[in-house]
Amino acid sequence: MKQRILCAGFGGQGALLIGKLVVTAGMIEGKFVTWLPSYGPEMRGGTANVMAVISDKPVGSPIFTRIDILVALNQPSLDKFLPQVVDGGIVLYNSDLCDKGASKNGVRIVGIPLNKFGEQVGDIKASNMVALGALVELTGCVENKTVQDDLKHMLEKKNPTLLARNLEALEIGRKFAVETV
Repeated sequence: MKQRILCAGFGGQGALLIGKLVVTAGMIEGKFVTWLPSYGPEMRGGTANVMAVISDKPVGSPIFTRIDILVALNQPSLDKFLPQVVDGGIVLYNSDLCDKGASKNGVRIVGIPLNKFGEQVGDIKASNMVALGALVELTGCVENKTVQDDLKHMLEKKNPTLLARNLEALEIGRKFAVETV
């Protein structure tokens, strides 16, 4: 198993964090991983994306041009990276910010109202955790419990309120994915 995952959006939407949490969970599970972030000098509001690879075998390069799984948090990211998604690939996109949506033959495309779900847990910034929950559920790239445990390790003492919000957002994304299968 080798999955090439690209998460992309505006700076501040949490695309890089999605990739980081996925590869950290992969490492915890004993998989081979790479994580390569890319962002403009603008930071918040500029573009940001991350290439993450999770594999059962060593990974030769963190850079790839063919995408197995795309998480697009905004329309410009969806437009830019959709053509690189391979047949049999999966695209998750923020239907609240991607007015045009997406379509590509041979690719499973799932629109998720990420902003709405983020607001539902009390913080629109949690929309990236909704995306992560759906990503993990739809792809099986890592175990949901591993991601939850990693979040607990990161936030339990530092910010229990933020941890609770993020765990709730993960679960909303996971449930949404289960319902769309």
